[in-house]
Amino acid sequence: MNIKEIASKAGVSVATVSRVLNHPENVASETRAKILSVMEESNYTPNWFARGLNFNRTNTIAMIIPNILDQGYMEIAKGIEDVAHQKDCITLFCNAEDSIDKERQYIDNLLQRRVDGIVLVSTLLEDSDIKRLKERNIPIVLIGENNKLTGIPKVHIDCEGAAYIAVTHLINAGYKKITMVYGESPKSENEKKIAGYKRALDECDYPVNINMIIKTENDIQGGYIAGKKIIEGEDIPDAIFASSDLIAIGIIEAMKDNGTRVPDDVAVIGFDNNEMTKYIEPKLTTVEKPMHKMGVVGARLLFDIVENVEEDFFPEREIVLQSKLKVRKSCGESDRLEEMF
Repeated sequence: MNIKEIASKAGVSVATVSRVLNHPENVASETRAKILSVMEESNYTPNWFARGLNFNRTNTIAMIIPNILDQGYMEIAKGIEDVAHQKDCITLFCNAEDSIDKERQYIDNLLQRRVDGIVLVSTLLEDSDIKRLKERNIPIVLIGENNKLTGIPKVHIDCEGAAYIAVTHLINAGYKKITMVYGESPKSENEKKIAGYKRALDECDYPVNINMIIKTENDIQGGYIAGKKIIEGEDIPDAIFASSDLIAIGIIEAMKDNGTRVPDDVAVIGFDNNEMTKYIEPKLTTVEKPMHKMGVVGARLLFDIVENVEEDFFPEREIVLQSKLKVRKSCGESDRLEEMF
């Protein structure tokens, strides 16, 4: 007996039987019990290969991430894999190394492998690339920002709003000359962070000086190089907003090597709430970006699309998760250290 016969005997749709097999918590208990009873009476035992034949599925999903060495992306990847594991699904990890050409090569390979769905993380792809996936009815979910993609479900945080909160925190703490250091990637997210930085300064009538917006590589070394450049410059700020924690950590190390004290001489605030931020000295004030949760939510959304075979593969759905400011020592506010963890 196959899954279509189970559905017919239980008086339900094939999609409902699929949900019982793959997503039982979304099926009413009475309906679920009825379907399971029919399966038991029929000695029906599903397996991954049979499911693949019945639903034209391979029980494999893929994720394309910009940099597999970045802890934040690995937290997102873990969230995706956690959900896939619950679904008895294999996950393919594709490390794009911030290259759109490499992303496109992965898309070619994944189409040949007939994966059930793809999670794109902070992708550089454009609508023309996504069109190929849509033509093959491959479900897609985007985690992060991409201003060039339309018509696909997305999971992200409000990067502009989060950056605005971070810079406003510095302003409220009394800092007036605030430099921003941002990474070259992910491009769309950092563009929004720059907008949030500028908005916070504008609202307080602080001048926005383009010379105080510095681009670097999105890693500790890039932060260190930017930190050295700032300290050796003529117009040293009293606070620095970094677009990632890795950049912020590099900046703090550059300050230490130069004899500049953080936060006594220069305050530093990061973005992401990387695990290392709790253990460096001084502990880093940062904006928490719920990486693991983004992966979990993105993967659940993907499986909802994959499993709802009667639904639209490309729903216009956008999920915005909340970020939170984590106040620690690097901005000098000892009276709020209860928020450290």
